[in-house]
Amino acid sequence: MPELPEVETTTRGLSPHLTGQRVMDFQVRNARLRWPVAPDAAAQLTGRRIERLHRRSKLMLMDFSGNLTALAHLGMSGSWRICQPDVALKPHDHLVMTLESGAQARYHDPRRFGSFELCATDAVADHPRIATLGPEPLTDDFDAERLYRLSRGRRAPVKAFVMDNQVVVGVGNIYATEALFAAGIHPKRAAGQVSLKRYQALVVEIKAVLARAIASGGSTLRDFVNSDGQPGYFAQTLTAYGRAGEPCVRCETALKSMVIGQRTSVWCPSCQR
Repeated sequence: MPELPEVETTTRGLSPHLTGQRVMDFQVRNARLRWPVAPDAAAQLTGRRIERLHRRSKLMLMDFSGNLTALAHLGMSGSWRICQPDVALKPHDHLVMTLESGAQARYHDPRRFGSFELCATDAVADHPRIATLGPEPLTDDFDAERLYRLSRGRRAPVKAFVMDNQVVVGVGNIYATEALFAAGIHPKRAAGQVSLKRYQALVVEIKAVLARAIASGGSTLRDFVNSDGQPGYFAQTLTAYGRAGEPCVRCETALKSMVIGQRTSVWCPSCQR
């Protein structure tokens, strides 16, 4: 599933094409996404100007004129592309937004696990997909003191703890695995047994791995492509995720894997404790 860097990459890629553009037409070719697209979506969006694209957790937010925002989720296989109208539509192009420039923004999603929901802009913070979210990981609101305070008494594995969206958003499986490896923390260590000093190291690594992934265009997952239709390249730099059985890049011990919270975790039995 696309994670925070993939959504950030998509948002940044689309923004120059969409921001300031008026929606001339909005076609819903298949409303049956993860949550049904509003029956009056075309009527609500046509004629409005796109004022801003930004991201909250794994949601891309499109702010339109007149106090309306679209909350767009990529699901497992969704992607947005900018196309000219004469480019043939694909079978799984479910949403087509025609812009004042003449170009079209098309949402493609073979598995239909993505979503496109409309909400009043001034009510976005209270939307059920957003209201309970923790801070963004690349902001000052996310720090070691927060992790240390929230983790006291928790027996859950530290990996599951930092992947909890109420603790911090967007630290998905790939990036949690990489950050814990870099910080030398065993993914199954109880969150409440991690010291403040080690959380300080973990926060530094979470911020670093996410920043590198965004700069590299996201991770090369099976279904993810960015808004230009090109895969990300961060997967070429992974040091732990997907490398079970291979030698550790630091000590050459064979990396091991286990399942934590239904996700595969890879770690070094020598470097992580």
